Amino acid sequence: MALLRQEVDPSEVGLDAKALDRLDQHVAHYVDEGRLPGFLVAVSRGGRVAHLTTHGLRDVAAGLPVEADTLYRIYSMTKPVTSVAALILMEEGRLRLDDPVADHLPAFAGQRVYAGGSGEDLTTRPVEQPLLVRHLMTHTSGLTFAFYHCHPVDALYREAGLESAVLPGSNLAETVEAYARLPLQFEPGTQWNYSVSTNVLGRIVEVVSGQPLDTFLAERIFRPLGMPDAGFQVTDEQAGRLAELYGDTDGGGIEPIAGLPLFGRPRFLSGSGGMVATAYDIHRFSELLRRRGELDGVRLLAPQTVDLMTRNHLPGGADLRAFGSRPAHDEPGNDGVGFGLGVSVVVDPDRTQAPAGLGTYGWSGVATTTFWIDPQADVCVQFLTQVRPRRSLKLYPDLKRLVHEALAD
Repeated sequence: MALLRQEVDPSEVGLDAKALDRLDQHVAHYVDEGRLPGFLVAVSRGGRVAHLTTHGLRDVAAGLPVEADTLYRIYSMTKPVTSVAALILMEEGRLRLDDPVADHLPAFAGQRVYAGGSGEDLTTRPVEQPLLVRHLMTHTSGLTFAFYHCHPVDALYREAGLESAVLPGSNLAETVEAYARLPLQFEPGTQWNYSVSTNVLGRIVEVVSGQPLDTFLAERIFRPLGMPDAGFQVTDEQAGRLAELYGDTDGGGIEPIAGLPLFGRPRFLSGSGGMVATAYDIHRFSELLRRRGELDGVRLLAPQTVDLMTRNHLPGGADLRAFGSRPAHDEPGNDGVGFGLGVSVVVDPDRTQAPAGLGTYGWSGVATTTFWIDPQADVCVQFLTQVRPRRSLKLYPDLKRLVHEALAD
């Protein structure tokens, strides 16, 4: 079995063990207060795991502890994986960043964009420029999420049955066609709006490769990198390692909630948020990116491609905070943070809420999972738990500050 293990003493790679202990203690308070069931945190430097802590429970009712091989729903941390899949196809000459989406998905031909009004008075007009693959990867597509409740187009998604981003009972192809029938919020490439874009990208991967998304990811990413538990479903053998999913309660505690349908192959293969993985799997994927496309003699991407992926692509070089007040945008942590091809990217360390080196990149999932890579410090960090909070836990800035304090050189 593949397990993530601590490989070196923190001091051997320039990390302060006492500062890392403070990190553990800080997050353990969330468990002691009943706000998290348990967690895993891992810090690597130069590719070697120098700190690995598991604490608390993966299943509170059953009394099962968090262990190194615990499986987690990583939700939106799926997006960087799907983005790497698209980049693999680009290197093979089968896909381009500037391909119109309609070239691969004809349902997007004749796309319209919001012009004004709401409800029955909502008006649209033809787009002035086509929706491109790069717009999907950078979330500058004009697509949205139904649950924002911030824009008239959000309401159209709800009316279309896309409250949870999937058309009930439908597969990826059918759901993406439902997106295509709705207008965009804005001209592609002009604004940033975190959205269902990566589901559309996942469908393009299927069409271009001729394979279902789960098959392509397994054959071209998971197996070559040695990510044995990563995927879109949980087998009977894996089931006992899957962490229970929790939501927060009005009283400040947590309670079990329904999560992704993982037992048996899901009908809807979400390139945006359908994956499960262990800490070992995430470490392998992070190392691929840290090493600029190669791991243990296996090269999936050219170094220049990873550099392109982890560079800010937002209009005018702006950060995320510049694009309005929708829930995914107007967070203090978005100051000084731009967006690349499937990952966030620090563009101004002086403006970020927590310390981070220039060019630090990564992404998070809605169940309070996150990873980031700081190329300047040569550090990879991951934090895993399973809570979908209705309110922000404000945990990530503390994690980043405490990791930064552990840099002894």
